[in-house]
Amino acid sequence: MNILPRKEIPDDILKDSVLAHIAAAYFSVGKRLERKTQCSATRGFILSTLRGGTTLNQNQIATLLGFDRTVVHRAIKTLAKEGLVSEHREKSGRAIRIQLTAKGRKYRERLIEARVTADESVGRQMTSEERETLLRLLKLVAECEF
Repeated sequence: MNILPRKEIPDDILKDSVLAHIAAAYFSVGKRLERKTQCSATRGFILSTLRGGTTLNQNQIATLLGFDRTVVHRAIKTLAKEGLVSEHREKSGRAIRIQLTAKGRKYRERLIEARVTADESVGRQMTSEERETLLRLLKLVAECEF
């Protein structure tokens, strides 16, 4: 089974590359979740930083996620226009604190439900041994030095 359409990652790259296969799987899953939820990965990651009533400024969010500040700023402006986050200027000056609204919390919960459903579906398509092996190998790859 090809994870991504052939034109996106050439076979000669996939053939001998563990990392290319991991990336292909990651992007394939991400694209399917985006289609299912109508939420980009960027938006989802931003919303995840605001869980549990956390209030952060845009720079803190960008740093936590390793994203460009401009990307975070634009996404937050869109999220605010949609009523998913609120923005509050700090008394000290320039920083604007971002927090999920009630609508944003519900939206985030819907995203979590979609991810959990997808994860359960993937889990059902593997034996428990395959799942344990995959998780062990992914951890091993994540800890590799290169």
